[in-house]
Amino acid sequence: MTTNEKNNNPLGEVFGFPIINETVKAKRYRDKKLCPFNNKVPNCTKDKANDPLGVCSVFHNNNPVITCPTRFREDWLIIENAAKFAFDEKTKWTSLSEIRLLDKNGQSAGNIDFVLVAYNDKGQLIDFASLEVQGVYISGNLRNPFDSYINKPSNKFTWTAGYNSPKPDYLSSSRKRLIPQMLYKGGIFQTWKKKQTVALQKSFFDTLPSLPTV
Repeated sequence: MTTNEKNNNPLGEVFGFPIINETVKAKRYRDKKLCPFNNKVPNCTKDKANDPLGVCSVFHNNNPVITCPTRFREDWLIIENAAKFAFDEKTKWTSLSEIRLLDKNGQSAGNIDFVLVAYNDKGQLIDFASLEVQGVYISGNLRNPFDSYINKPSNKFTWTAGYNSPKPDYLSSSRKRLIPQMLYKGGIFQTWKKKQTVALQKSFFDTLPSLPTV
């Protein structure tokens, strides 16, 4: 990701590339509405499958802030690092995505973004852990600057800031999404004595209250 020194463009990455990137590959991804970050299908599906809001990150205080959870899948480093935390170094493991979690009453507790599964030489399950991925919610209107850029792509694209300009909403991202799901799902994993991991951007993490190290 790149920075935005002029602070007059809210679009950090569009279909995987900064708008200043005008390579053949970047133009192809924008034209075909493709996702380079291991989406479940080749195309971007954010917001609408037939008219995706292909913004991976937005600029805030000149720095890119990830808004799309799929953006974290680049090179699958989040899976690899979560496995390093959850299991011993020599453990064999694989991962599954979008696994439904049930509480003790058999009621849905939501989906787990990724379940890391450790297995032995016989292919038998010996351990598991979870990985949740959290982007940042946006306040304001992101569709308008995105549509304006897509209709006339330019590496000099600018957007006049206004009261409804898009910006990260860290408070809602933590209070309404991250913390409730971590408490609810975390209680279940704590009962199982299994590890739970979370992938989020450092700029988001820095807005959270001080967390104890255990």
